[in-house]
Amino acid sequence: QVQLVESGGGLVQAGGSLRLSCAASGSIRSVDDMEWHRQAPGKQRELVGSITSGGSTVIADSVKGRFTFSRDNTKNTVYLQMNNLKPEDTAVYYCAGAIRPWIGTYRIYWGQGTQVTVST
Repeated sequence: QVQLVESGGGLVQAGGSLRLSCAASGSIRSVDDMEWHRQAPGKQRELVGSITSGGSTVIADSVKGRFTFSRDNTKNTVYLQMNNLKPEDTAVYYCAGAIRPWIGTYRIYWGQGTQVTVST
């Protein structure tokens, strides 16, 4: 069974940094594009950005220049480095990945989310 587990969230002051991790585990044949999404209270979930298996990234304008994506394919892990955090970055952050398991269906898997809170 494939699982995605996020970690690294927490409480940080405005201007601070956090690094989120998302690790895929289970019977995995390959991991393709990975994405980070976030959902703030009372708002719809939004795409923060994505990273291909080759490391190419697409980043939302709202976080461009402050957030960067990386991944370690040997560990099936993606990272979201968040710098110069703002209160409006407060949200639950979710990772999602297009994963091909050895047994089962190639589909998008979601993590459970990790809370990021930025105080003023």
